[in-house]
Amino acid sequence: MITIKDIDHIHEAARQFISEVLPGHNVIAFYGQMGAGKTTFIKALCESLGVEDVITSPTFAIVNEYTTAAGDPIYHFDFYRIKRLEEVYDMGYEDYFYQSGSLCLIEWPELIEQLLPDDALRVSITEQPDGTRLIRW
Repeated sequence: MITIKDIDHIHEAARQFISEVLPGHNVIAFYGQMGAGKTTFIKALCESLGVEDVITSPTFAIVNEYTTAAGDPIYHFDFYRIKRLEEVYDMGYEDYFYQSGSLCLIEWPELIEQLLPDDALRVSITEQPDGTRLIRW
């Protein structure tokens, strides 16, 4: 578990996640209520991996592609607005999740749960009454 005390400490939490949790995982599914901080944490993860692109939630595009400082692609998905699984099939999710070998960061994975690889890392972000965020996997 990682605790994010406040927004000023989010990059510290992202670096801890990268060193302690990320190795060995390509597909990471982030669960949490609206406003829990999924997009903000993913942005901090990407920045900590050297992404210099503008990092925003791909709510309407479904997927954004970023490039790390090492030149590796990162795919950022937001499935909040999908209405049918066919939309996910049509975008070629298998290429991303199963064949690319690249880091795939997913918001709203509960809407495509049956399509996630068995070895996807499931991470929950919850806001606490004091405003801190708890990250569990």
